[in-house]
Amino acid sequence: MTVPPAALDPLNTAVLTITCPDRGGIVAAVSQFLHNHGANILHSDQHSTDPAGGTFFMRMEFHLAGLDLARDQFERAFATVVAEPFGMEWRVAYTTQPKRMALLVSRYDHCFLDLLWRKRRGELNIEIPLIISNHDDLRRDAEMFGIPFHVVPVTKDTKAEAEAEQVRLMHEAGADFAVLARYMQILSGDFLRSFGRPVINIHHSFLPAFVGANPYRAAFNRGVKLIGATSHYVTEELDAGPIIAQDVIPVTHRETPDSLMRIGRDVERQVLARAVKAHVEDRVLVYGNKTVVF
Repeated sequence: MTVPPAALDPLNTAVLTITCPDRGGIVAAVSQFLHNHGANILHSDQHSTDPAGGTFFMRMEFHLAGLDLARDQFERAFATVVAEPFGMEWRVAYTTQPKRMALLVSRYDHCFLDLLWRKRRGELNIEIPLIISNHDDLRRDAEMFGIPFHVVPVTKDTKAEAEAEQVRLMHEAGADFAVLARYMQILSGDFLRSFGRPVINIHHSFLPAFVGANPYRAAFNRGVKLIGATSHYVTEELDAGPIIAQDVIPVTHRETPDSLMRIGRDVERQVLARAVKAHVEDRVLVYGNKTVVF
């Protein structure tokens, strides 16, 4: 079948992600199903933890131009013909339906502004329906990007009520996931259960060696030679969720605590952007407390 140029719109695509017990014939079954219904496969990645009884992961991106079924029909047919026989956990995401990202931020603006800029530049296929902060400092920046900004103060005595309000706002805005862009509060298990959607965090990689209010001063005093950052999904266990992205930059004895902090913030914003992009593009499959990132 010849696909007309207009049909090759990069936004007219879908991503199928699969997790299932590994066995022979999975790739063939998925590919044959897509071919039978007119889907043109663009990219395919797969990984197995162990071909003999392990877990199989797949990400397949395909054009929708030649699809012979409506989307709901396509998904029902895939469930019956392929997913159920292979015991798959699966989902289809469509690029015409951008994920809606809630941003939570405190006073540090480097990760926050970086994500807003990348969204404006078209690097992230997302919508940002709201920003939530426990301070008013970054309201003007949010308004410059035309995004609703909600201040929900958090104190020790009002934390439960504040989290309930944050969850209400995110649900009301239809958020598909949330990003902590240096939001300097620990989320409770009640928050995570009530929100019920992925939450991505970013922090420096000095943990657990250098904790406290000034880890860069502590790192400077120790003479560290690497500055790093880690982005992960948030779980109830503090800073121990499945890691999505990490990076490090070498430093020398010439650095000061201030220059270490500047370098650290630069790594943080790059790592967080990489993690968000991977999540938005459905490249991350969680496996226990680990991730497969295609």
